[in-house]
Amino acid sequence: MDRDLSDNDSVVDLSFEAESPPAPPAELLERLTSCDWLLQGGGQQIFFPPLEAPGRPLEQRCWSSFMEHRVPMVTEEVAREALLSFVSSKCCYGRAAAGDLVIQKLKQQTLCRYRLETFTESRISEWTFQPFTNQSVDGPQRGTSPRLWDIRVQVPPMFQEDMRKFQVPHSSLVKGCHKCRGRGRYKCSGCHGAGMVRCPSCSGAKRKAKQSRRCQMCSGSGRRRCSTCSGRGNKTCATCKGEKKLLHFIQLVIVWKNSLFEFVSEHRLNCPGELLAKAKGESLFKDESTMVYPIVDFPLREISLASQRGIAEHSAALASRARVLQQRQTIELIPLTEVHYWYQGRTYVYYIYGTDHRVYVVDYPERYCCGCTII
Repeated sequence: MDRDLSDNDSVVDLSFEAESPPAPPAELLERLTSCDWLLQGGGQQIFFPPLEAPGRPLEQRCWSSFMEHRVPMVTEEVAREALLSFVSSKCCYGRAAAGDLVIQKLKQQTLCRYRLETFTESRISEWTFQPFTNQSVDGPQRGTSPRLWDIRVQVPPMFQEDMRKFQVPHSSLVKGCHKCRGRGRYKCSGCHGAGMVRCPSCSGAKRKAKQSRRCQMCSGSGRRRCSTCSGRGNKTCATCKGEKKLLHFIQLVIVWKNSLFEFVSEHRLNCPGELLAKAKGESLFKDESTMVYPIVDFPLREISLASQRGIAEHSAALASRARVLQQRQTIELIPLTEVHYWYQGRTYVYYIYGTDHRVYVVDYPERYCCGCTII
């Protein structure tokens, strides 16, 4: 029978060790008067940002001058070259059809795509810890912790998401490790501290069933060295790394997020909307500020309504839990062409979309294997 350790042994008997060490009990961390406002109501707190002054309303614009700008029309030659380029990129599409087809009709339409981006910063505070290795302790005795929104940090480039963590000044304290109770190690759960386990080959019988020879795996002893602890009977505490103490401190977690609202104007052609949302377009209008205002007089009323809806949605979802650093709204022109062509007695259709002439094929006549679609 495997040996167990008594209660007086200097290791803690743990049946397992979690992959991620749990937080210490709340009563372990004494109240820090200078940090009370950091952790109101629990171990984690989201802090509302201070209100920002609203930006200036969007000036009245003469949209007719904007709309006079037109994306070049797709000709039959451009339509054929776009299809040939697409077919060449597909191993199971033949080039003969693309080279010999007869274009019957081009139906062209220019769409408008509205996008609203809102770049925000949110701040969360939480208790965390790390092994204490006699490093300097920046505790409340050194001063009062600053308010989270008063901590100055380097903001990443606008509209680029990021996440960083910082130690809040003057919030540190040292306590014994709650996982191993300050001993630095714990009893191995594989051998219960004995260092040896029953031989898995002979099940401790020293020889295998119906064999007179002694077990070769354990050399007839019936026991083998525990592989979990390498025969030591205990393991170093993974929470404190054997240091016995932990440095607890309040951590500031800052998340920069770019929220996107997108709308593509209605079209009468049969090209999937998800392709048009990703299509490359030509910029028609761009407005960037701390706070943008809705577009109200655009010639396409659905774009004006989309602008109002997007700004309202972002305001309702983000303003109460994050600081808005910058907003950007754009309108792009997306060309879309439906190409009807004849090949070997049948009529087929494909679509050319975006200023880079991407192709979406509905039913190509020379496809040698199944499962190929353009996205």
